[in-house]
Amino acid sequence: MTYRERLEHAWTSSGSLLCVGIDPDAARLPDPLRGAEQPFLAFGKAIADSTAPYCAAFKPQFAHFAGQGRTDELRALCQYIREAHPDRLLVLDAKRGDIGSTAAFYAREAFEIHAADAVTVNPYMGGDTLEPFTRDPAHGVFVLCKTSNPGSDEFQNLRLDGGRLLFEEVARRAATGWNGNANVGLVVGATYPGEIESVRALAPDLPLLVPGIGAQGGDLKATLRAGLDARGTGVLINASRSIIHAGSKDDFGARAADAARALNEQINALRP
Repeated sequence: MTYRERLEHAWTSSGSLLCVGIDPDAARLPDPLRGAEQPFLAFGKAIADSTAPYCAAFKPQFAHFAGQGRTDELRALCQYIREAHPDRLLVLDAKRGDIGSTAAFYAREAFEIHAADAVTVNPYMGGDTLEPFTRDPAHGVFVLCKTSNPGSDEFQNLRLDGGRLLFEEVARRAATGWNGNANVGLVVGATYPGEIESVRALAPDLPLLVPGIGAQGGDLKATLRAGLDARGTGVLINASRSIIHAGSKDDFGARAADAARALNEQINALRP
Protein backbone atom coordinates (compact mmCIF):
# COMPACT_ATOMS: atom_id res chain seq x y z
CA MET A 1 0.00 0.00 0.00
CA THR A 2 1.35 3.45 -0.89
CA TYR A 3 1.49 6.21 1.65
CA ARG A 4 -1.36 8.06 -0.02
CA GLU A 5 -3.47 4.92 0.08
CA ARG A 6 -2.65 4.55 3.79
CA LEU A 7 -3.76 8.11 4.43
CA GLU A 8 -6.98 7.71 2.46
CA HIS A 9 -7.73 4.48 4.33
CA ALA A 10 -7.18 6.23 7.67
CA TRP A 11 -9.69 8.91 6.74
CA THR A 12 -12.34 6.56 5.42
CA SER A 13 -12.01 3.76 7.99
CA SER A 14 -12.20 6.19 10.92
CA GLY A 15 -14.72 8.65 9.52
CA SER A 16 -12.52 11.29 11.15
CA LEU A 17 -10.12 14.09 10.28
CA LEU A 18 -8.70 14.29 13.80
CA CYS A 19 -5.03 13.69 14.60
CA VAL A 20 -4.16 13.17 18.27
CA GLY A 21 -0.77 14.54 19.22
CA ILE A 22 1.02 12.55 21.93
CA ASP A 23 3.31 15.01 23.71
CA PRO A 24 4.06 13.63 27.19
CA ASP A 25 5.55 15.83 29.88
CA ALA A 26 6.88 14.28 33.08
CA ALA A 27 5.56 17.25 35.05
CA ARG A 28 2.03 16.67 33.76
CA LEU A 29 1.74 12.90 33.83
CA PRO A 30 -1.49 11.61 35.39
CA ASP A 31 -1.21 10.71 39.06
CA PRO A 32 -1.54 6.93 38.53
CA LEU A 33 1.56 6.88 36.28
CA ARG A 34 3.95 8.75 38.52
CA GLY A 35 6.64 6.32 39.60
CA ALA A 36 5.81 3.77 36.88
CA GLU A 37 8.77 2.00 35.27
CA GLN A 38 7.88 3.22 31.75
CA PRO A 39 5.42 6.05 32.36
CA PHE A 40 5.63 7.64 28.90
CA LEU A 41 4.87 4.34 27.21
CA ALA A 42 1.97 3.62 29.56
CA PHE A 43 0.63 7.13 29.01
CA GLY A 44 0.90 6.93 25.23
CA LYS A 45 -0.74 3.52 25.05
CA ALA A 46 -3.64 4.66 27.21
CA ILE A 47 -4.14 7.80 25.10
CA ALA A 48 -3.98 5.81 21.86
CA ASP A 49 -6.40 3.14 23.04
CA SER A 50 -8.92 5.60 24.40
CA THR A 51 -8.92 8.03 21.46
CA ALA A 52 -8.52 5.61 18.53
CA PRO A 53 -12.31 5.38 17.88
CA TYR A 54 -12.41 9.13 17.22
CA CYS A 55 -9.28 9.90 15.19
CA ALA A 56 -7.59 9.13 11.90
CA ALA A 57 -3.99 9.58 13.04
CA PHE A 58 -1.58 9.77 15.94
CA LYS A 59 1.37 12.15 16.09
CA PRO A 60 3.99 11.41 18.77
CA GLN A 61 6.32 14.37 19.29
CA PHE A 62 9.95 13.25 19.18
CA ALA A 63 11.45 15.91 21.45
CA HIS A 64 8.92 15.25 24.20
CA PHE A 65 10.38 11.76 24.45
CA ALA A 66 14.03 12.34 23.53
CA GLY A 67 14.40 15.46 25.64
CA GLN A 68 13.32 13.50 28.69
CA GLY A 69 15.46 10.43 28.00
CA ARG A 70 12.55 8.32 26.77
CA THR A 71 13.40 7.38 23.17
CA ASP A 72 13.09 3.67 23.95
CA GLU A 73 9.54 4.31 25.12
CA LEU A 74 8.80 6.28 21.93
CA ARG A 75 9.98 3.36 19.81
CA ALA A 76 7.87 0.94 21.85
CA LEU A 77 4.84 3.23 21.61
CA CYS A 78 5.14 3.54 17.84
CA GLN A 79 5.35 -0.23 17.52
CA TYR A 80 2.32 -0.61 19.77
CA ILE A 81 0.26 1.83 17.71
CA ARG A 82 1.14 0.01 14.49
CA GLU A 83 0.07 -3.30 15.98
CA ALA A 84 -2.96 -2.25 18.04
CA HIS A 85 -4.35 0.39 15.68
CA PRO A 86 -3.19 -0.55 12.18
CA ASP A 87 -5.87 1.54 10.45
CA ARG A 88 -4.60 4.78 11.98
CA LEU A 89 -1.86 6.82 10.36
CA LEU A 90 1.31 7.24 12.43
CA VAL A 91 3.08 10.59 11.98
CA LEU A 92 6.39 11.17 13.75
CA ASP A 93 6.68 14.85 14.58
CA ALA A 94 10.45 15.30 14.37
CA LYS A 95 10.87 18.27 11.98
CA ARG A 96 13.95 16.78 10.34
CA GLY A 97 16.00 18.56 7.71
CA ASP A 98 19.63 17.94 6.74
CA ILE A 99 21.82 17.08 3.78
CA GLY A 100 23.07 13.88 2.16
CA SER A 101 23.72 10.83 4.28
CA THR A 102 22.52 12.60 7.43
CA ALA A 103 19.06 13.04 5.93
CA ALA A 104 19.11 9.39 4.86
CA PHE A 105 19.79 8.31 8.43
CA TYR A 106 17.03 10.56 9.72
CA ALA A 107 14.70 8.85 7.24
CA ARG A 108 15.81 5.44 8.52
CA GLU A 109 15.16 6.60 12.06
CA ALA A 110 11.62 7.68 11.23
CA PHE A 111 10.53 4.87 8.95
CA GLU A 112 12.53 1.85 10.19
CA ILE A 113 13.29 2.44 13.87
CA HIS A 114 10.00 4.15 14.70
CA ALA A 115 7.94 2.55 11.91
CA ALA A 116 6.18 5.84 11.13
CA ASP A 117 4.04 6.31 8.04
CA ALA A 118 5.10 9.95 7.76
CA VAL A 119 7.46 12.44 9.37
CA THR A 120 7.46 16.21 9.62
CA VAL A 121 10.37 17.84 7.77
CA ASN A 122 11.91 21.29 7.42
CA PRO A 123 12.52 22.50 3.82
CA TYR A 124 14.90 25.33 4.74
CA MET A 125 17.97 23.54 3.30
CA GLY A 126 16.32 22.85 -0.06
CA GLY A 127 14.34 20.23 -1.92
CA ASP A 128 17.25 17.80 -2.24
CA THR A 129 17.19 17.31 1.54
CA LEU A 130 13.63 15.98 1.29
CA GLU A 131 14.45 13.28 -1.26
CA PRO A 132 15.63 10.63 1.26
CA PHE A 133 12.24 10.95 2.97
CA THR A 134 10.10 10.88 -0.18
CA ARG A 135 11.90 8.34 -2.38
CA ASP A 136 9.77 5.44 -1.07
CA PRO A 137 6.08 5.83 -2.03
CA ALA A 138 5.16 3.81 1.07
CA HIS A 139 6.18 6.71 3.32
CA GLY A 140 5.37 10.39 3.34
CA VAL A 141 6.32 13.78 4.72
CA PHE A 142 4.56 16.85 6.01
CA VAL A 143 6.68 19.86 5.06
CA LEU A 144 6.68 22.86 7.38
CA CYS A 145 4.97 25.62 5.42
CA LYS A 146 3.09 28.14 7.58
CA THR A 147 3.47 27.16 11.22
CA SER A 148 1.10 28.09 14.03
CA ASN A 149 3.51 30.06 16.26
CA PRO A 150 3.32 33.88 16.38
CA GLY A 151 6.93 34.28 15.22
CA SER A 152 6.34 32.38 11.98
CA ASP A 153 5.80 35.68 10.15
CA GLU A 154 9.47 36.61 10.56
CA PHE A 155 10.58 34.34 7.73
CA GLN A 156 7.58 32.49 6.36
CA ASN A 157 5.84 35.72 5.30
CA LEU A 158 8.84 37.31 3.63
CA ARG A 159 7.94 38.54 0.16
CA LEU A 160 10.04 37.12 -2.67
CA ASP A 161 10.87 38.57 -6.06
CA GLY A 162 7.69 38.29 -8.07
CA GLY A 163 5.45 39.01 -5.10
CA ARG A 164 4.87 35.53 -3.69
CA LEU A 165 5.38 34.99 0.03
CA LEU A 166 7.95 32.43 1.16
CA PHE A 167 5.36 30.02 2.61
CA GLU A 168 3.43 30.23 -0.67
CA GLU A 169 6.55 29.27 -2.61
CA VAL A 170 7.05 26.29 -0.29
CA ALA A 171 3.45 25.23 -1.00
CA ARG A 172 3.95 25.63 -4.75
CA ARG A 173 7.12 23.55 -4.81
CA ALA A 174 5.61 20.89 -2.56
CA ALA A 175 2.69 20.51 -4.95
CA THR A 176 4.89 20.26 -8.03
CA GLY A 177 8.56 19.28 -8.05
CA TRP A 178 8.74 17.68 -4.61
CA ASN A 179 5.66 15.48 -4.97
CA GLY A 180 6.78 13.00 -7.60
CA ASN A 181 5.66 10.03 -5.49
CA ALA A 182 2.40 11.62 -4.32
CA ASN A 183 3.56 11.46 -0.70
CA VAL A 184 4.12 15.11 0.24
CA GLY A 185 1.88 17.14 2.52
CA LEU A 186 2.15 20.49 4.27
CA VAL A 187 2.03 21.75 7.84
CA VAL A 188 -0.16 24.86 8.12
CA GLY A 189 -1.35 26.34 11.40
CA ALA A 190 -5.00 26.78 12.31
CA THR A 191 -4.05 30.16 13.79
CA TYR A 192 -3.71 31.47 10.21
CA PRO A 193 -6.87 30.50 8.26
CA GLY A 194 -6.20 33.10 5.57
CA GLU A 195 -2.85 31.53 4.86
CA ILE A 196 -4.43 28.07 4.83
CA GLU A 197 -6.71 29.31 2.06
CA SER A 198 -3.71 30.52 0.07
CA VAL A 199 -1.94 27.19 0.57
CA ARG A 200 -5.01 25.20 -0.52
CA ALA A 201 -5.26 27.28 -3.70
CA LEU A 202 -1.62 26.53 -4.55
CA ALA A 203 -1.78 22.87 -3.49
CA PRO A 204 -5.35 21.71 -4.08
CA ASP A 205 -4.59 18.00 -3.72
CA LEU A 206 -1.98 17.94 -0.95
CA PRO A 207 -2.91 16.73 2.54
CA LEU A 208 -2.54 19.36 5.23
CA LEU A 209 -1.47 18.68 8.80
CA VAL A 210 -3.06 21.46 10.83
CA PRO A 211 -1.88 22.16 14.41
CA GLY A 212 -3.21 25.02 16.49
CA ILE A 213 -6.73 23.84 17.38
CA GLY A 214 -7.37 23.52 21.10
CA ALA A 215 -4.78 25.02 23.43
CA GLN A 216 -3.50 27.47 20.78
CA GLY A 217 -6.99 28.78 20.05
CA GLY A 218 -7.23 28.23 16.30
CA ASP A 219 -10.58 28.80 14.60
CA LEU A 220 -11.92 25.37 13.65
CA LYS A 221 -14.70 26.58 11.37
CA ALA A 222 -12.43 28.95 9.44
CA THR A 223 -9.74 26.28 9.23
CA LEU A 224 -12.06 23.71 7.70
CA ARG A 225 -13.60 26.21 5.32
CA ALA A 226 -10.13 27.15 4.08
CA GLY A 227 -8.41 23.76 4.19
CA LEU A 228 -10.81 21.03 3.12
CA ASP A 229 -10.24 19.70 -0.37
CA ALA A 230 -12.90 19.20 -3.02
CA ARG A 231 -13.95 15.88 -1.47
CA GLY A 232 -14.40 17.26 2.03
CA THR A 233 -11.23 15.64 3.37
CA GLY A 234 -7.58 16.60 2.80
CA VAL A 235 -6.75 17.71 6.34
CA LEU A 236 -5.59 16.22 9.62
CA ILE A 237 -6.69 18.51 12.42
CA ASN A 238 -4.17 18.02 15.20
CA ALA A 239 -4.92 18.54 18.87
CA SER A 240 -2.53 17.56 21.65
CA ARG A 241 -2.72 19.23 25.06
CA SER A 242 -6.48 19.78 25.00
CA ILE A 243 -6.94 16.00 24.63
CA ILE A 244 -4.04 14.30 26.38
CA HIS A 245 -4.22 16.54 29.47
CA ALA A 246 -8.00 16.56 29.75
CA GLY A 247 -7.70 14.47 32.93
CA SER A 248 -5.01 13.80 35.52
CA LYS A 249 -6.57 11.13 37.75
CA ASP A 250 -7.42 7.46 37.29
CA ASP A 251 -9.91 8.37 34.57
CA PHE A 252 -7.40 10.30 32.40
CA GLY A 253 -7.98 7.90 29.50
CA ALA A 254 -11.74 8.35 29.63
CA ARG A 255 -11.31 12.12 29.84
CA ALA A 256 -9.05 12.06 26.78
CA ALA A 257 -11.65 9.97 24.96
CA ASP A 258 -14.36 12.49 25.83
CA ALA A 259 -12.24 15.37 24.55
CA ALA A 260 -11.37 13.54 21.32
CA ARG A 261 -14.99 12.53 20.77
CA ALA A 262 -16.20 16.10 21.28
CA LEU A 263 -13.66 17.60 18.88
CA ASN A 264 -14.29 14.93 16.27
CA GLU A 265 -18.02 15.65 16.45
CA GLN A 266 -17.34 19.37 16.01
CA ILE A 267 -15.16 18.70 12.99
CA ASN A 268 -17.67 16.38 11.33
CA ALA A 269 -20.53 18.79 12.02
CA LEU A 270 -18.66 21.47 10.05
CA ARG A 271 -17.77 19.23 7.11
CA PRO A 272 -19.89 19.53 3.97
